[in-house]
Amino acid sequence: MELGKCAIERLEGVELRIHIQPRSSKTEIVGLHGEALKIRIASPPVEGQANAELCRYLARNIGVPQQYVQLKWGIHSRQKRVFIAGKTIADIETALTKAHSLRNSEHP
Repeated sequence: MELGKCAIERLEGVELRIHIQPRSSKTEIVGLHGEALKIRIASPPVEGQANAELCRYLARNIGVPQQYVQLKWGIHSRQKRVFIAGKTIADIETALTKAHSLRNSEHP
């Protein structure tokens, strides 16, 4: 999965632009949405549930502790910016490509 303009590499990690779709049937990476990575979130956007699920999902799929994933911008918006500490764009592309391809191979 080519993150292209969705990711900005910083000194301590990577900032991702994400577009979420809450209240989905399941949490999954959909692909690109303009200059953002589109992720469907099963939780509703109530009391931060969707934001928390997004951070848990990214941490699990990228392979970092949950505290390494921080929502920096867009708490009340579908457009978000998330910072992932200790990883490069290449690390994240590899991890998300693997997660995305595993999901696709489960549902031919």
